[in-house]
Amino acid sequence: MRKKNNNFKNVEETRISISELMLPSHTNFSGKIHGGYILNLMDQIAFACASKHSGTYCVTASVDTVDFLNPIEVGELVTMKASINYVGKTSMVVGIRVESENIQTKKVNHCNSSYFTMVSKNEDGQGVSVPGIIINDDIEMRRFLKAIKRIEMKKKRQEEFDSDHFAPNDYIKDLEAYNVKIDL
Repeated sequence: MRKKNNNFKNVEETRISISELMLPSHTNFSGKIHGGYILNLMDQIAFACASKHSGTYCVTASVDTVDFLNPIEVGELVTMKASINYVGKTSMVVGIRVESENIQTKKVNHCNSSYFTMVSKNEDGQGVSVPGIIINDDIEMRRFLKAIKRIEMKKKRQEEFDSDHFAPNDYIKDLEAYNVKIDL
């Protein structure tokens, strides 16, 4: 059993929100806001949220579930909301919600929700223990549990497909319904 941390913070203490007006310089070739620009902003807010929670420098270890749900237009106000959804020993999962708002019509669109795993580091680059979180409501509990499930699924996927014992022939039948030609 893992040693319990005696240092805990409320999720609310490290919640962060940022807003930025989308400019023409942020567009892709189709005139919408470039997804890479949004990812850059998301990485910044994930860093800020994780650093605020841990009180240390943090690095991005992984990004999970980046689904661009709605395009963002030039002139819209993008707001990102971040909170700590899960903490491990040295890592934290930061949940980020991205919304765009048409300033004239006041219409708000949910554009993206993503999960950034951030790791707390010291000056030597070694992992540093982070405070735990205090779960205050059903939503915070659901977010924590969903993070645990994502971590478990990732470990299971890695064990199944990244091992030296992977046997491709065991999976050929699983691929029959997909648009793929097997030529081993």
